[in-house]
Amino acid sequence: MNLRLLLIDDDARLAELLRGYLEPQGVTLVHANGGQAGLTALAAGGFDAILLDVMMPGMDGLEVLRRLRERHPVPVIMLTARGDEADRVVGLELGADDYVAKPFSPRELLARVRAVVRRSQPAATGERLEAAGVAVDLGSREAWLDGKPLELTGLELDLLAALVRRAGRVVPRQALLSLAGRADATVGERTVDVHVSRLRKKLGDDLGTRIKTVRGVGYVLAKDGDA
Repeated sequence: MNLRLLLIDDDARLAELLRGYLEPQGVTLVHANGGQAGLTALAAGGFDAILLDVMMPGMDGLEVLRRLRERHPVPVIMLTARGDEADRVVGLELGADDYVAKPFSPRELLARVRAVVRRSQPAATGERLEAAGVAVDLGSREAWLDGKPLELTGLELDLLAALVRRAGRVVPRQALLSLAGRADATVGERTVDVHVSRLRKKLGDDLGTRIKTVRGVGYVLAKDGDA
C-alpha cells in the first residue's frame, strides 16, 4: 500500500528520521513545521493520514485537530509525550483515530498508520475497493462500473484504484502517480491529465461529475450519492 502522510511537528530531526525509515517502505512523508503550516499543507489534500504532535509552539496539536475536523475526514494519529493521558483523552474526544506516545518505534508507528488507513477506506474487502459505483479488484487487476466490466490500461486501473481508495478526498495531480504505485513513470502533470481524461471517457464521465477536477490542485472521486 503506497501512502502519503503529513507530519505536523516542529521537530525537524524527527521528520528526517521518519522520512529515512518510511520512504523505503513506500510511504511519502510531507513535513509541516508547526500548526498553521500543517493546515496550509492539508488544504492541498491528497494525504492518507496525518501525524499530529500535541506540544507545539503557537497553535498546538489539539487546536489543529479541532480546525481540521471541521472539514477534513482524513485519519489522524496524535503524537504525545509519554504519560500525557489528558491530552490523549481530549484528542480522542476531538476525533483523533489513534495516538502514539513519544519516544516511539517507527515500525510501530507505520503499523498503526496502516491500520487506521485500512479502517478509513471505502468498502475495502480484501483486494477489492468500491466507491461511487466503481469496483476495482487489485488481485485480478479488473474493474467494473455499475457491475459492467471496464477495459482499462494498467496505468488507468492504477489511477482509478488510487482515486477509489480515497473517495471524497482530493488527490493532488503531482501525487496521483505516486499514490497509484507508479512513481517510476516518467510522465508529467499534463500526461496525468490526459490519462484521467481517457479514464473519464471509459467511465462515461465526459462532464466530470464522477471524477471531479479541483482547479489548480488535482482530482477527487465523488462519494456514493454525490456523482
